[in-house]
Amino acid sequence: MKATAIALDNLTVAYERRPAVHHVSGRFEAGSLTAIVGPNGAGKSTLIKTIAGTLKPAAGRVDLGSLATRNLGYLPQAAEIDRSFPLNVADTVSMGAWRSMGVFRGLSREQGQRTQNALVAVGLEGFERRSIGSLSAGQFQRVLFARLLLQDAQVILLDEPFNAIDARTTRDLLALVRGWHGQGRTVIAVLHDIEQVRLHFPSTLLMAREAIAWGDTADVLNTANLLRARNMAEYWSPDVEACEQDEGALP
Repeated sequence: MKATAIALDNLTVAYERRPAVHHVSGRFEAGSLTAIVGPNGAGKSTLIKTIAGTLKPAAGRVDLGSLATRNLGYLPQAAEIDRSFPLNVADTVSMGAWRSMGVFRGLSREQGQRTQNALVAVGLEGFERRSIGSLSAGQFQRVLFARLLLQDAQVILLDEPFNAIDARTTRDLLALVRGWHGQGRTVIAVLHDIEQVRLHFPSTLLMAREAIAWGDTADVLNTANLLRARNMAEYWSPDVEACEQDEGALP
């Protein structure tokens, strides 16, 4: 059996006592490349935010094992990031090194070179002094990937990283994702393009608030599983009752 990077143990995450992620158990193998897919409202982003530590479980737990929090790199959806703050591209990318340089210390020469190398890697050489507010959606996503490169995390969490960006940028960033996988890093990405998942992601977790299937992508994304996930989504109601199985555990 391969080593486990992250394990989910009967994980439930709720908003106002109504579960968005419901009793999910399983494990992400160390070095795996996994897509999380499912209908709108399936709990995909909720799950990855909980793994990242930005949301707390209502019941169950996320087990990081011996993995330190500093070895988690998390890229939220672009819509959740405020681009009005007056930062340039180089400063935004260099924030990926803050754990090693500290809050009040300046960027070392080595970290400055790593920042430059990251910009080259994402195709943004020469953009160092550009304001992030002036960038296109694709350019800004390249900046965020460069920041992840600088962070150098062992586990990388991506929430819809290719949403609303151009095909060339998607292709270039997918190459970075495959590179991380090739280096033995664990990559988990929330995605909505099923064909993209079939082409590039060996493992898949299909969700409809609960785990419908989890394993090899070819096995998970079959017609029966996709239909089951869609049918479950059609019966969701905003008035769903609070989770009864863990009623005593939910806040």
